[in-house]
Amino acid sequence: MSQQETTKIQTNLKELRQLIDRVDGTVDRQQQTMIRSREDMQTADELSRLLIYVRRSIEGLERHVKEQDKRHSQIKALQDIGKVINSSLDLEEVLSFVMDAIIRLTKAERAILLLREESGELKVQLARNMDKETIEKSASFQISRSIVQSVAESGEAVATMNAQSDPRFAAQESIISYNLRSILCVPLTSKESVIGVIYADNRIAAGIFNDADRDMLTAFANQAAVAIENARLFRETQNHLAEIMEMKELMDNVFASIASGVITINKADRIELYNRAAEQLLGVSAESMVSKLYHTCLDALGMPVSDLVEMVKSNGDIHYTEMDVLAESRHDATTLHLTFSPLRGEENSEMLGVAMVLNDISEKKRLESVRRYLPPALVDQVRDIDAAQRPQRRILSVLFADIRGFSTYSEHLDPEELIQVINGYFTEAVRAITHYEGMTDKFMGDAVMALFNTPLNPQEDHAARTVRAAWMMKQNMEAHVQTMPENRRIYFGIGVHTGDAVIGNVGSALRKDYSAIGDAVNLAKRVQETAKANQILLSQDTYEQVKEWVIVNKLPAMRVKGRQAYEHLYEMIGIRE
Repeated sequence: MSQQETTKIQTNLKELRQLIDRVDGTVDRQQQTMIRSREDMQTADELSRLLIYVRRSIEGLERHVKEQDKRHSQIKALQDIGKVINSSLDLEEVLSFVMDAIIRLTKAERAILLLREESGELKVQLARNMDKETIEKSASFQISRSIVQSVAESGEAVATMNAQSDPRFAAQESIISYNLRSILCVPLTSKESVIGVIYADNRIAAGIFNDADRDMLTAFANQAAVAIENARLFRETQNHLAEIMEMKELMDNVFASIASGVITINKADRIELYNRAAEQLLGVSAESMVSKLYHTCLDALGMPVSDLVEMVKSNGDIHYTEMDVLAESRHDATTLHLTFSPLRGEENSEMLGVAMVLNDISEKKRLESVRRYLPPALVDQVRDIDAAQRPQRRILSVLFADIRGFSTYSEHLDPEELIQVINGYFTEAVRAITHYEGMTDKFMGDAVMALFNTPLNPQEDHAARTVRAAWMMKQNMEAHVQTMPENRRIYFGIGVHTGDAVIGNVGSALRKDYSAIGDAVNLAKRVQETAKANQILLSQDTYEQVKEWVIVNKLPAMRVKGRQAYEHLYEMIGIRE
C-alpha cells in the first residue's frame, strides 16, 4: 500500500467517524424526545449498540491503518538505508542517517549508537533526541548499561514496554535510578560479529515499543551495520592510503635530499625512481629518465651497466663497480662508485627490481691516485688535481727499470717467496724514485716505470733528477743484493730518456690510470731493453742535459727495437762531485 493510498483511507475514515458522531448525536436527541414506549426504546438501544460496534470497528480499522503506515515508514527506512549503503562511504554521514532513521522508525525520545572499539569497549558514537538534534555528552547518556552489554554479548535484541515492571530488568539499578520505561536495544551485526549496539528509549511513556518494533529495528540494524562497516573500512583505507602517501612523500623527500644518487629499476627494466642527486651527478633530468628502459638511457650516458643489473637479478647479490661518466653539465669526467642491490618484496621474497646507488668519488679517487703515484711530501702541493690530470702534451723524463733474467729466476721459487723477493727489490727502486720526487707510474710484472716533470710533479731539472734517481737505484740494489743469498741475487737494467709525451688519465670508463704515452715513453722502454744487468743507459736527449756532471761511456750508435734510426746511448758509470 502506497503512502497516497494510506492517506486517502485515513481521510475517509475521519469523514466516516464524523458522520457516525453526527448520527450518534441525533440518536441521543431522539431518545430524549421520542415517545417512551417499550418498542421505541428497544429500537433506540439496538441502534446505539450498532453505533458502538461501528465505532469500535472504525477504531480498529484506524489502528490497523496506523500500523500499516508505521510499517510502510519502516520499510521505506529500510530502503533508504540500502541506498545509503550503495551511495555513501562517509562514516559521519552514515551515522547521522542511521540515527535519524531510528528516531523516525521508533518514535523514541532519544536514540544512541555505540560502536565497539579495538579494545572491545563500547563507545558512544552519536546520540539524537526526538527532534533529531545531537545530544551532547551529559546526563542524557544515563542509559541501561546492563541491557547494552547483554545485547552486545548475546547478539539478541531486547524490547520492553515498561522496564519498571518487566521482571527481567525491574531490579537493575540503572532502570530504577534513571526511571527508564520503554527500551529497545538491538545489536549491529556484520559478518556474524557484533560491531555495536543501537539503543532507544522513552523515560516518560510506557508501551512505546513492541516485538514488531524490535524485529523491524533488528532488520534495519543489520543493514545499518553493513553501511557502518563499509564506511569504517573506507575510512581505514583512506587513513592507510594517507599514511602510505605520507610515507611515500617522506621517502621522496629523503631520496631527494640525500647526497647519493638513487636509481631504481623495476621488473620491466624501466627506471622507476630517479632522485635529485642522480640528476646532478648525471646531468639529466628525472623527466627524461623515469619510465624509460634503463639500458637505453644509461648506455647513452656512457654507463654500460646491463651486465651488472642482470647479475643482481639472477643471483640476488650486491655488486660494486667504479665508472667514469662525462655529464653534460661538467667539463671533466665524474668518477662514480656504483652499488647494485636487489629490491625485494615483503619478507625478502619476490624480486621487484634493482636499486643503483651512485656516489661521486672523483675527488677521493684523484687524491688516492696522486698518493699512489707521488711521494707523500708532494701530494699536498698539488693545487688543482683536475687540471693536473687533464690530458696534455709535455716534456718528460722517463725511467724504466727491469729485472734481468727474471723468467729463469722465477722458475726455482715458490710464488709466495718470489713475490716477497721481488717486492724487496721494488722497494729499493721506489725509494730512489721517491727521494728525487719522481712519480712511480706503474709496475709491469718485473719492471717499474717512473715519470718526472708531470703536471703533478713539475720540475725544471727533471732530467737531472731522473739520472740521479737511476744512479741511487743502482747503488741501492748493489747494497741490497749483499743482504741476499747467492741464489736470490738479481739485477736491474735501467733506461732513461727525455722527450715529448702526452700525460693524463688513460683507460676506459670502467677504469683509468694516470700515465704517459708517446715516443718519449716508447724510446725509454727500448733503451732499458738494451741495458744489461746492473747497467744504466741514457739517451742522447737526456745526456745533453746532464753531461756537465755525469761520467759515461759512449756506446757505438745502434738501432733499438722498433726504430729505424740509429740511437746514441751512454752508459752511466759515475757522477762528478
